[in-house]
Amino acid sequence: VVANGAKQIIFNALMATLESGDEAVLPAPYFVSYPEMVKLLGGRPVVIECPETSGFRLTPELLEKAITPRTKWLFLNMPGNPSGAIYSQSDLRALGAVLARHPQVLVLSDEIYEHILFDGRDFVSFGKACPELRDRTLIVNGVSKSYAMTGWRVGYAAGPAPLTRAMAIIQSQSCTSVCSIAQAATVAALNGPQDEVARFRQAFEARRDLVVDGIRRINGLTLSPPEGAFYAYIGCASLIGRRTPKGVVLEDDTAVANYLLNEGRVASVPGAAYGLSPYFRISTATGEEVLTEAIARINAAVAQVE
Repeated sequence: VVANGAKQIIFNALMATLESGDEAVLPAPYFVSYPEMVKLLGGRPVVIECPETSGFRLTPELLEKAITPRTKWLFLNMPGNPSGAIYSQSDLRALGAVLARHPQVLVLSDEIYEHILFDGRDFVSFGKACPELRDRTLIVNGVSKSYAMTGWRVGYAAGPAPLTRAMAIIQSQSCTSVCSIAQAATVAALNGPQDEVARFRQAFEARRDLVVDGIRRINGLTLSPPEGAFYAYIGCASLIGRRTPKGVVLEDDTAVANYLLNEGRVASVPGAAYGLSPYFRISTATGEEVLTEAIARINAAVAQVE
C-alpha cells in the first residue's frame, strides 16, 4: 500500500480494524500522533512507560501485563521518536514469543528511521525477526526521514493481504491516490545511488555526538546516547520544583520546555507529549553551529534556575 505519508498509512490501518473500545498498546515514549489517531477512531490507547533504565524499550513482561481480550494493536517504532532506541533481534523475538500467545493482537512496526542508525548498528525489521507473525504484522516505512523527503508525502506499507486491501479501499474513497510525481521521485530515491543516505547518517551521528557531549556537561540534565533517528530525549528531573529567575516554579517538563523557549529561545517538545516525563526533546536535524548555540543557550538558562 502506498499513501500520502506514513501517518496516512497508520490512520488507514486503524480505520480498517478498530472498533469502539478496542485497545492499542503504545510503549512510551511514543510518537505524538499514535494515541490521538487511536482515540479519533474510537479506540483506547494503553500506554506502557518504558524507562530509561531499560533503554526506553518495551520488555516482554510489560507487554504481557498490558494485553487484554480487547487488545487489537501493538505499536513499535524503531529507531524510536523521540528516544532513538532500537530493538535487537533477540529483543524482538522475546516480544514475539508473548504475541504468539495472543493471536488477536496485530503488530504495527513503524520503521521510518530504518537507515538512521549509529555506532555501526544493523537494522532488524520486526517482520524479519518474527516471520511466524507476518500474517498479522504491518511494516510501515517511507522516504520522509532517511531520504529527507518530508514534503513529498509518500509512505508505504507491507502486510497481510486482507488488511492492505481494506486500507486500499479506505484510501480510494478518501484521497484516491498519491501524487504521481511524488511516487516517481520516491522510486528514484529508493532505486538510485544510496551514497547520500550514508552521508546523512554520518552527519546525524556527528551531531548526536556533539549534542550528547554538550548536554552531559550541563549540571541538572541527563542524556542517554540515542541509537538512531535525529532527536535527543533529555532528562530534566532535577529541574522539577525549582524556580526560574522570575520566580516561576518548574512544575513539570512542559514548564521546563516553556522556560527554555521563553528565556533561552530554544524550541523543544516536553516529554508529556510523548507519554514519558520528565524529559524534553530537541531535534538534531540542523547544522552543528545551530546545535552548539542551542546547547549554550540551554546551559545558560539552566544555570539561572534556583
